[in-house]
Amino acid sequence: MFFKHVILVSIVVLSTFACKKDKKTITQTDISFKKEGELTIFKLTDSTKINLDIEIADTDFDIQTGLMYRDSMKKNQGMLFVFDDVTKRYFYMKNTKISLDIIYINDTFKIVSFQKNAKPFDETSLPSNVPAKYVLEVNAGLVDSWSLSVGDSIDYSK
Repeated sequence: MFFKHVILVSIVVLSTFACKKDKKTITQTDISFKKEGELTIFKLTDSTKINLDIEIADTDFDIQTGLMYRDSMKKNQGMLFVFDDVTKRYFYMKNTKISLDIIYINDTFKIVSFQKNAKPFDETSLPSNVPAKYVLEVNAGLVDSWSLSVGDSIDYSK
């Protein structure tokens, strides 16, 4: 009986140790900005130009991931989503930690609509309301700070 008890205690201790040993800590990798191009916004009302460094999301993975999991973005940075077609677009802020302004752009590079101050982690649909081919995400408040309007235009290069 004593021998069975010792064996049982040994099994419990060993299995507990093995479970603790196999426990893994998962840490998120920091995702930093990677400049992939430059974008200029041209104001319709005057000759003002706004220059940005951009990351370009043009693959399915990049489009689905966007700016998720980022801790911050500089004022002169943004992400440009490039789609193959022109249609109404619907964005949301799932897993996005920073507040954004979302700028919808048509196939002739004209700004057609905005969604300002999109809230972090909010999964509410943020539609373009009109067809768009490109979407530019920048820090929240910049659309107003730059006094952007529907009809302003963009140009970008890789």
